[in-house]
Amino acid sequence: MANPVPPRPAGMENFVVGLIGMGDMGRMYANRLSAAGWSILACDKDDDAKVAALTEEFATNKNVKICRNGSLVSRSSDYILYNVEAAAIDKVVEMYGQSTKVGAIVGGQTSCKDPEIKAFERWLPADVDIVSCHSLHGPQVDSRGQPLVIIQHRASAASLAKVEAVLACLNSKIVYLSAHDHDLITANTQAATHVAFLSMGKAWHANRQFPWALSRYVGGIENVKINIMLRIYSQKWHVYAGLAILNPQAKKQISQYAASVTDLYKLMLEGDHEALRSRVYAAKEKVFGPEQEPKWARRQLLRPELLDRFTLRGDGESGEEDEVPAPNNHLSLLAMVDCWAALGIVPYDHMLCSTPLFRIFLGVTEHLFRNKSMLDDAIRIAIEDLTFRSDDLEFTFAARAWAECVEVGHFETWRDRFMSTERFFQPRFKEAVVVGNRMMKAVLEDSTD
Repeated sequence: MANPVPPRPAGMENFVVGLIGMGDMGRMYANRLSAAGWSILACDKDDDAKVAALTEEFATNKNVKICRNGSLVSRSSDYILYNVEAAAIDKVVEMYGQSTKVGAIVGGQTSCKDPEIKAFERWLPADVDIVSCHSLHGPQVDSRGQPLVIIQHRASAASLAKVEAVLACLNSKIVYLSAHDHDLITANTQAATHVAFLSMGKAWHANRQFPWALSRYVGGIENVKINIMLRIYSQKWHVYAGLAILNPQAKKQISQYAASVTDLYKLMLEGDHEALRSRVYAAKEKVFGPEQEPKWARRQLLRPELLDRFTLRGDGESGEEDEVPAPNNHLSLLAMVDCWAALGIVPYDHMLCSTPLFRIFLGVTEHLFRNKSMLDDAIRIAIEDLTFRSDDLEFTFAARAWAECVEVGHFETWRDRFMSTERFFQPRFKEAVVVGNRMMKAVLEDSTD
């Protein structure tokens, strides 16, 4: 039996929500908001095939009407939400902003608010209020309990209340931020994290490896690396390019991560165990606090044993079910903590508006640094064992190349690098999404116990 539709707040009985951009997140919003009883006008690109496909997809949904273009959405909607990529937001708002209904509220769902807010200020009429938002999770993740940023940029309290009423059906955890603080926090939690996983994929691609088929990539931490890497490459390239290149706060994080990877790898090549250990432990103390006063909670963020079963290894691929994980130098994790230390970032400060991906990555990183024997093993392996040296070389090359893309602001190079690796791993995306969703669900449920 369907949940009863809650009554509309007073004065919002005929309120219409407009969605410009019907990609994965746009369609998720259309489905969730319409299920809660809101009337939706939606459009994507002004294209016959796209209009026909969306009309067919929502044919049985009486609360969703597909429009030809954004002008038709804008002129008749009370809250217009732009669900377009950050690189295109200025052009799209220029096209449709002047059609905005008098007195309406406008917001956007881009992961980078700087270009979004600039576009709104440049192209929207002065009588339009601006209340933006950002669901800090992917379209396949249950929105309940996940962070939802709301940005009251240029709006009355009454307009903010209307947006809150519309978005309440997501049952998300509301976080109120400015556009600047949103971009700073997303840079601190997502920019370098994404580059870490993108670099893993490029490294395995360069070595023509499917890591789940190799005996040296076994166990919970490796499952996290593999599943999230595949999850990222199975999604749209522009999501990650926009956050990295257009977020003015992201460049230094990505540059520092590449520098940390490079510096640590050089110490590995030099065989300087003491220098490597000293640097890693100094970063640990700065990020996680001294042993006697750690910044982490009594309970670990993540139990790695929970993740052991989420492997992509199939029949006929090497390894046994009960195979013991091989020691790994975990260069990607050591470099992340080194990066945080260099930038003065304490990751726990941003947990209130962190993505599931970041919480999982922080969880496995915390696990490594909480476990002294495992951390010392990683440092020892980095110096003494050459098993991962080739992968680490390609990982270092990849991190530096992603940083260079960001430095020069080159979307085309980012796209080409992303899509070449996407094609390499594509045969396993369908399975990876299923396994990854199960992993995410298990981790999120465990963290709320």
